[in-house]
Amino acid sequence: MVDAGLWPDVARLPHASPLRTALARRIVQRAFGRLPLRVRIADAGTRIPRQPDATEDGPPTLTLRDPEAFHRRIGADGLIGFGESYMAGEWDSDDLAGLLTVLARHVDDLVPQALRRLRGLWVRRRPLSDLNTVDGARRNVHRHYDLSNDLFATFLDPTLTYSSAVFTSLPAGAEDLPGAQHRKIDRLLDLAGTGPGTSLLEIGTGWGELAVRAARRGARVRTITLSREQRDLALRRIADAGVSDRVTVELCDYRRVEGSYDAVVSVEMIEAVGAAYWPAYFSALHRLLAPGGRAVLQAITMPHDRMLHTARTHTWISKYVFPGGLIPSREAIARQSAAAGLSVVHDTGYGDHYAETLRLWRERFLHESASVTALGFDRPFLRMWELYLAYSEAGFRSRYLDVRQLVLTGRDAVHDANGPGT
Repeated sequence: MVDAGLWPDVARLPHASPLRTALARRIVQRAFGRLPLRVRIADAGTRIPRQPDATEDGPPTLTLRDPEAFHRRIGADGLIGFGESYMAGEWDSDDLAGLLTVLARHVDDLVPQALRRLRGLWVRRRPLSDLNTVDGARRNVHRHYDLSNDLFATFLDPTLTYSSAVFTSLPAGAEDLPGAQHRKIDRLLDLAGTGPGTSLLEIGTGWGELAVRAARRGARVRTITLSREQRDLALRRIADAGVSDRVTVELCDYRRVEGSYDAVVSVEMIEAVGAAYWPAYFSALHRLLAPGGRAVLQAITMPHDRMLHTARTHTWISKYVFPGGLIPSREAIARQSAAAGLSVVHDTGYGDHYAETLRLWRERFLHESASVTALGFDRPFLRMWELYLAYSEAGFRSRYLDVRQLVLTGRDAVHDANGPGT
């Protein structure tokens, strides 16, 4: 039974006319019939065995437990309904990431050209309440990052690093993840020129691993976050590492930071800023850099045309996982940087590494599902989080998404743009 107080739009079926439900059924059946996947009907109680390598034996299978509810949700809410149907247990898959990868690779072919003009029937605008004003950003961060430090510890590695790792080879094993996270952090610090005496600002603390490694290089680190849960645990981890004298952790919005720094590092933070506030974000980077300084970003990116479409759309991810967020394109980053007086002087991508990072997170999350339940999270949450991790993995496996490490400098800076390669 789904708790209607926690999950109102999952607990109840949305209103959808018979015509819209029938149209959704026709579109879905047509799309699925052309894709390398299988669809079957199963009873509600049937167990679907998970086969992470199912694609080696054949295409992934989508199993419908309640076809009528599945099509009705899609008829009412499009892809939001698709995600809510999974949360409700109305469909399943033996290879969830594989299935979503197939859909992501063919995303432009799912709806016939003649029907695309009707997409307004399903697409909703993003709610104004999700805008990342100073107060809104704090609320949005709270909804994701303050869920529970213990929750994140169930699937992250001991470094508690919640961003893409960089592996020496793929595929990787779970035991490789901590070293791969340190490799990623060290590359970012190298790009920033971090060493003894460097004054470094980190926008987006996470749980403190980058700040610790920068401090161990002799840098003086100021790191800011809007998450109280992250701040509290980061302070303890920094103290345990013996670098509290070189690191300060503050609850502070990037728009309110003052000072001048040799380097500014921001890892997968821009995705949470929101397009309306990208000018403020890049202006802050420019304002906070000392002459000759470097801003180093790690950013998830998507193609520009898809970014423009997503920016206008309320998605399942924006509704349930990252309210107010938007993944930028490389073009958007270049334009916003230039408008703020910055130049992109280094840009390296490694999306395959993020797909592998997400696979390892998802496998550990599923393995630790009993621990997640013991923390008080219910079945719809478990299915939501599994879908989020698999959905993200599919984005990188299909090349719909990429992840980049970038260096930005002031236009008049004299710099060496070379950094470590992939």
